[in-house]
Amino acid sequence: MHQPVMLGPVPVDFILFALVLLGIALFHRHTFQVGITGLVVITLYKLVFTGFAQGPGLPGLGGLVAHEWVTLANLFLLLMGFALLSRHFEDSRVPVELPRVLPDDWKGGFVLLVMVFVLSSFLDNIAAALIGGTMAAGVFRKKVHIGYLAAIVAASNAGGSGSVIGDTTTTMMWIDGVNPLDVLEAYVAAGTAIVIFGIAAARQQQAYSPIMKDAPSGVHVDWARVGIVAFILVAAIVANVVANVWFPVWLDRLPVIGLAVWAAILLSVPLRRPDWSVMPATLKGTIFLLSLVACAAMMPVEKLPSASWQTAFGLGVLSAVFDNIPLTALALHQGGYDWGFLAYAVGFGGSMIWFGSSAGVALSNNFPEARNVVQWVRHGWHVALAYVVGFFVLLAVLGWHPDAKRPKGGSAEPARAVQPAR
Repeated sequence: MHQPVMLGPVPVDFILFALVLLGIALFHRHTFQVGITGLVVITLYKLVFTGFAQGPGLPGLGGLVAHEWVTLANLFLLLMGFALLSRHFEDSRVPVELPRVLPDDWKGGFVLLVMVFVLSSFLDNIAAALIGGTMAAGVFRKKVHIGYLAAIVAASNAGGSGSVIGDTTTTMMWIDGVNPLDVLEAYVAAGTAIVIFGIAAARQQQAYSPIMKDAPSGVHVDWARVGIVAFILVAAIVANVVANVWFPVWLDRLPVIGLAVWAAILLSVPLRRPDWSVMPATLKGTIFLLSLVACAAMMPVEKLPSASWQTAFGLGVLSAVFDNIPLTALALHQGGYDWGFLAYAVGFGGSMIWFGSSAGVALSNNFPEARNVVQWVRHGWHVALAYVVGFFVLLAVLGWHPDAKRPKGGSAEPARAVQPAR
């Protein structure tokens, strides 16, 4: 096991990662350069001084790559593929037709966020956020408030938090043997949260750029593109479910969902040509996200505090700046969590900062003004408030019920008494 170099009580690894995050916050116009530089510096530091969780030196780095490549490849394929999906959806003209069905005041913005929430319950949160951003650009004349962008990301993350096919972290729990009904309770918190941030963000947006009252005349929906969008999304869902139910080992060996998305994109090319021009900008944003995920994967987080609702709450806050996938894996290995609480915390917590979730980074590719931590926190204050209120509503309504089961292959612990909400 590698031993981190300590500076006081803090490993130097964390200090370097914190400096990367600080650089992103301060130099939001140069996030790509900061992310890549941070990845190179942290990799060199670990090669020379500490080694990796998989071993020292280059063999350890190779082990890390072998361990993480499927996650990184899936993210790469999904971010690139869903950018094309988003453009298909925009070119279908459906977003321009939305004013016909949405209320023409702040309630229209709120209903749109609810739509993103529902979509994310069965779609990847990246797809839901990009579709939400495309719809918002249409009905708000391409003037979308940064607080509303934060709310779109929050809605996409909250909507997937209670569904085992709606978020990578909840899918991990399902694969590990957690009952999907145990995760479903996260919707108590998520439903509370969207009321809080949804109303606040919708009012922000209405004051900034009101929703269009009427759809433009003469608009014709391209139903072929709508069909392509549906085909791509169905391919992703089917691949996810089939792999989880019948071939779970594939999920550890191949980027199954990402490959399914790209297969659907390529099969649909004869019907409608994708807008390949979005690829260069999307590639840059995607590489930036992958650099952050890779940095997070190298952090020496081999142990969490004892499982409790306080720890689950803290993991949600931590997920705003730290990849929630390794946090979830550690929690599954540790056991003793109420999985509904953990699903909500790590799923929704990343919404509090724009780079805290893949949905936020994906949306920032289309809205570069979102890449400003200070403005995101300032105008997206309602997301942090909603996270806290939603968590404690769940605690008050259902209480903390830890699951004594260990993950597959682990040893069971004696049953623990149910801890009432405090």
